[in-house]
Amino acid sequence: MNKEFLDKNEWALILGGSSGLGLATAKKLAMHGLHIIIVHRNRKSELETIKKEFETITNSNVKLLSYNIDLLKKEKREETLEDIKKIIKNGKIKTLIHSVAKGNLKAMVDDDRPLKNDDFHLTIDAMGISLYDWTKSIFDFKMFATDARVISFTSEGNTKAWKNYAAVSAAKVTLEAITRSIAIEFAPYGIKANCIQPGAVDTQSLRMIPGYKKIIAHSIERNPFNRLTTPDDVANAVYLLCKDEAIWINGCIIPVNGGEHLS
Repeated sequence: MNKEFLDKNEWALILGGSSGLGLATAKKLAMHGLHIIIVHRNRKSELETIKKEFETITNSNVKLLSYNIDLLKKEKREETLEDIKKIIKNGKIKTLIHSVAKGNLKAMVDDDRPLKNDDFHLTIDAMGISLYDWTKSIFDFKMFATDARVISFTSEGNTKAWKNYAAVSAAKVTLEAITRSIAIEFAPYGIKANCIQPGAVDTQSLRMIPGYKKIIAHSIERNPFNRLTTPDDVANAVYLLCKDEAIWINGCIIPVNGGEHLS
């Protein structure tokens, strides 16, 4: 195993890293020597399971910091970054991973709970604008490495309309627009920003979408390899984007789906 990040005192800060794509990414980057910071929001009943998952990260002989907070609140974000800075001292954040899945999956036409204006605001703020908030705060705290990577996860819902997905779709479009702007405006400071667009991944977030079984079946059918994308597939792509050789990849929306997007 190539641990090219070991002994550099560099860290990956993962927003939403206690499950799914974020957790898989944390494990992968830890295997290659990056220290890990996970910011998540979970119930007490979930913490024992999460603790066991986190132990697999520290088994890679890296340091792990975790913060169970509301990452959308400005004061919590700043308190957390102040604490991180004290702990890592001269360490730097090599990569910021945005894997936030918090939003409303409601139909526009529904007699009981239709999608409302506030639902759009909550979802876009959580799954889109928070990328900028954390990027800017880390920058203001002077915590980014000289060659830093900002990576987030989008979906095919950025261009396709799925029932109940309108708010999340709007958030993903926002996320991509912010990523492109970060790629331009933070480039003079050594920061590159890209979005990964995975194929369908069987995660807790996918299973919250009404009709998710049809999405899974359709994805398998049109994928050239006739399988779903896995969290490890996505984590591998994140790792590649963090390597020195990816220094010239900036402002891209990158499909990671085995060619699923081709049909």
